[in-house]
This record gives sequence, structure tokens and C-alpha cells, in this order.
Amino acid sequence: MQTRKLGNSDLNITPLGVGSWAIGGPEGNYNWGPQNDEDSIRAIRVAVEKGINWIDTAPAYGKGHSEEVVGKAIKGLSAKPYVFTKNSLAWGKDRVITNCLKADSVRLECEESLKRLGVETLDLWQIHWPNPDSDVEEGWGEMVRLKKEGKVRWIGVSNFTPAQMKRAQAISPVTSLQPPYSAVRRDIEKEILPFCKENGIGVIVYSPMQAGILSGRMTRERIQNMAETDWRRNNDQFKEPLLARNLALQDLLGKIGARHGHNAGVAALAWALRRVEVTGAIVGIRHSDQVEGLIAAGDFRLSKDEIEEVDKLFSAKTEPAMVLES
Repeated sequence: MQTRKLGNSDLNITPLGVGSWAIGGPEGNYNWGPQNDEDSIRAIRVAVEKGINWIDTAPAYGKGHSEEVVGKAIKGLSAKPYVFTKNSLAWGKDRVITNCLKADSVRLECEESLKRLGVETLDLWQIHWPNPDSDVEEGWGEMVRLKKEGKVRWIGVSNFTPAQMKRAQAISPVTSLQPPYSAVRRDIEKEILPFCKENGIGVIVYSPMQAGILSGRMTRERIQNMAETDWRRNNDQFKEPLLARNLALQDLLGKIGARHGHNAGVAALAWALRRVEVTGAIVGIRHSDQVEGLIAAGDFRLSKDEIEEVDKLFSAKTEPAMVLES
């Protein structure tokens, strides 16, 4: 896979990165149900062997468990991948996750992430959510100080608006933004992607397969049988009226992928990576066979006609809903 320079950093990353939300296991406000740690470690190592050179994680994924698993997976590797993690979702002795961007909390999160991951420096450290909004400058300022101290190489943000990125930039350059983006969730195209391009901010998109609903493996039956703790059970993208449209798009992406010997997930990833502003896409994995099935997306790209096919179906299926919402 060819690499792309991430924003103003010296990090040249592969188009695909390992997403480790699901491997955090069942603890936390939002999770994907039970997960076997050995499966997670094997999947990460297979991904690295296949050429993927970065992993994205966060303390909130399993309340530190995802970072611990990532740390175990990369320990002893001769060629270690870049490790990206986040802050601003913290917890205390009561184990209840809350939004916090106070300087002392941000500093403590950095120290704890370093320990869990077993590394001396975080390659990219991101504000997970800009909440509370009034504390964005305080949290970002502390991240700048930790970067100067050498505990962090580069700093970025996640789920920020252009206005919030401008506020951060007034203090120190923003290396990257991590927003949601998929063939069924396109809102960043209007303002956010142009802003990032104009300001030289790298873009790492998350949920390019929309939490698995565009993976080629999703069915109504599978959704009905999801674990009670799986956050997707209560997500609008997995309910009507959006569910029918999303499954139709999954079917189309499967047909497009099949023309080239690939699956729907590969086509969905290629759709997200078609934009020049997108530096890389996070691929959530739980098992090594998922890596085998999706690795081709690192090089595969959709044709102009195929992109138009996807866009046409999306528009046809969403126009009635848009009318009702207005």
C-alpha cells in the first residue's frame, strides 16, 4: 500500500488503519458486545503483517481495555505501527465516563495511556469529543505542553466543527481531524472537508462501513441477534426507515465489489477514500479473517461510473425522508 502524509506531521500512513473500538469489550457506555482478547491480538498482528502501519484506539473503548490489548499486540514487534489514541472521556473511582478537558485530567489521561499502551511517546493524540466546548482551549493548550515535553509527537482532534478547529489553531496547528464518514453519512463534505484541505489538516475518517452495515455481512437477522449491550441496536442507521436504504446500498456495494473480485466492505472503504482530502480510513476489526477480506481496499479505487451508481441510489432512497423531515 502506498502511504500518505498526515497533515503537517512527518507521519506517512497507509490508507487503512486498524480500528480498535470493538476490541475494548463489553464495558463502557458504548460497546460492541463480548470480544476475545486473543482474537483481537491476532487480528492486529495480521493487519501489521499485511502492511497496515497505524492503529487507532481510545481510553473510552472498554475503559482502558482497548489500549491494553493494543499494547499487548504491538509488544515485541520488530516494526511497530504508529499508535493513535485520544482523550477527553475520563472516569474516576466510580468508573463512570464523563466529558472532561481540564488540564490536569488531560495530563493524567496521557500518562495512563502511555502505561496501558507500553510506549514512551504517543504518535498522535486527539481530543475525542469537544466537550465541554468551553474547555476546548484549556485541553488543547495542555496537549501542546505535553507535545513540547516529548510525550506526544503530534496532536489532532476528533468530531470538531470548523469553528472549533479555528479556536484550536489559534493556539497551535491541528495535525488531523477524525470525523465520521461513509456512503450513508456524508455531512462532512459540505464544510469540514474543504476546511481541512484549505488548512492542511489531515483527515482520518471513522466508521467508513457505517459500523458494519455496509460490510457485506449485515442482515436484519444479525441485527436482531446483536448483544443487548451492543450500541448499534439503538442507532438510527440500524432502524427503519434508514435500515432499508442502508441494506440496499450494502447490496449495491457488494455487486460493485464483485466485479473486481472484492466484497462490499472493500467497495465501501474505497468510496470513503475516493476524496483527496481523506488521508486514511479506520477499519474496525475483531478477527483476523476480517483483515484478509478488507486489505484490498488499501489499493482498490472505484471508477467514476461506480461512484455515480452509489450516489444515485443514496439520493433516490433519501429524498423522501428529507421531505418528511423538513
